[in-house]
Amino acid sequence: MNLIQLFDVSLQARATQPALQWGSQTFTFGEIDAASNRLAHALAARGVTQGDRVAVYLANCPDFIHLFLAVLKLGAIFLPINILYRDRELTHILSDASPRLLVDAALLPSLLADAAALPSLRPHVTIGSDDIAALVYTSGTTGLAKGAMLTHNNFAANAASLNTAWQLSASDRLLLALPLFHVHGLANGIHCWLTTGMTLRLLERFEASRAAEEFLSFRPTVFFGVPTMYVRLMDCPAAIGASIRLFVCGSAPLPAQLLEDFRLKFGSTILERYGMTETLMNISNPYAGERRPGAVGLPLPGVSATIIDGEVYIRGANVFAGYWGRPEATSAAFSDGWFRTGDLGSLSPDGYFTLSGRKSDLIIVSGFNVYPREIEEFLLDQPGVREAAVVAESDPVKGEIPIAWLVLDPGTSTASLAEKCRHSLASFKVPRRFHTIDALPRNALGKVQKHLLPRK
Repeated sequence: MNLIQLFDVSLQARATQPALQWGSQTFTFGEIDAASNRLAHALAARGVTQGDRVAVYLANCPDFIHLFLAVLKLGAIFLPINILYRDRELTHILSDASPRLLVDAALLPSLLADAAALPSLRPHVTIGSDDIAALVYTSGTTGLAKGAMLTHNNFAANAASLNTAWQLSASDRLLLALPLFHVHGLANGIHCWLTTGMTLRLLERFEASRAAEEFLSFRPTVFFGVPTMYVRLMDCPAAIGASIRLFVCGSAPLPAQLLEDFRLKFGSTILERYGMTETLMNISNPYAGERRPGAVGLPLPGVSATIIDGEVYIRGANVFAGYWGRPEATSAAFSDGWFRTGDLGSLSPDGYFTLSGRKSDLIIVSGFNVYPREIEEFLLDQPGVREAAVVAESDPVKGEIPIAWLVLDPGTSTASLAEKCRHSLASFKVPRRFHTIDALPRNALGKVQKHLLPRK
């Protein structure tokens, strides 16, 4: 089956049932199906055909979901772009993927106006389960974002695995504040919702000041979040956990102390899992069984995982088809059919995986991947910057934050460099502090030894 056929267990079989809450609005599955059909015709009228990429640069909203379904119904490829990205990052992705159309806040109103006058019948397109459904960009160790080609089968396998492992069903109520441009929100949130027929309340973003109100008014049974969200939820009354049967955390390491503090306050042990853009979800602590602090758990159904030379390798139907237009990078990412995650880990005698760090120097800020080299290259492009090194520093709320160490020409201002970063980089990539140093520590081959940088 392709994804639309799989989603029809809700879109068509539950057409009259309430499906999505957005503010004061409620949409049935049938209304979502019809809206996405009209949008599919509107996209086709603008030249979108099977295999074309359609870039979507929007914040969370029902139209994001309608566009996602519309693109799939045309057999095109959905290209979600981080709404925090700025011109520099957008230019690279759009140049690399060459989408037929970019739908942003400026274009959306006219597209919706076109769609309103079009039929709500579904377009007829033959779509294979191994066809590419989405092209999701993830930064590489070189600092250049690479497009991960995710197939209908990849997403279907991921949803089936999570629905089984976490016992998700039509009786659940999912509160979703994760960004839909990220696979955490899209593949886990939207796909599990559509394949089970549960009720979804979608938020534009996570707002700590409104979190308690959302929980208490919606009374969700399931919540997907990142560690930063759980830090903020600790300020909420214990009553927000009364309806929840499952809190899930991923996209960044969950501190063991936070897991314990959360359990004591809310009576629920957060279920930590491990995934990535290229593989969707790989490993999870069990729904029924020990949710081990510091460990990401056991391989999910249909996923094989192993440790080779200290690195986690993954194999299964969840693993992507490769990087868009980068056969060399794709080849380097696999070894004998196994995907090399780049994550260092260990395996306990009873099968639990624990991650110990990155082979690269990836920084994870509130669940978002930040590769230092991208920031370093941007800084080195600025006048007066001779050397730059960006490292991670632990942060109790965001998990990690980027810190920049710079060798500057006399008279160069770190304040002006900070302003340039804020103008050109996504907010989560901007270094929180800028330190100056006479010279970066290097080894005999000239490689910067970041572990020798001063710690402040």
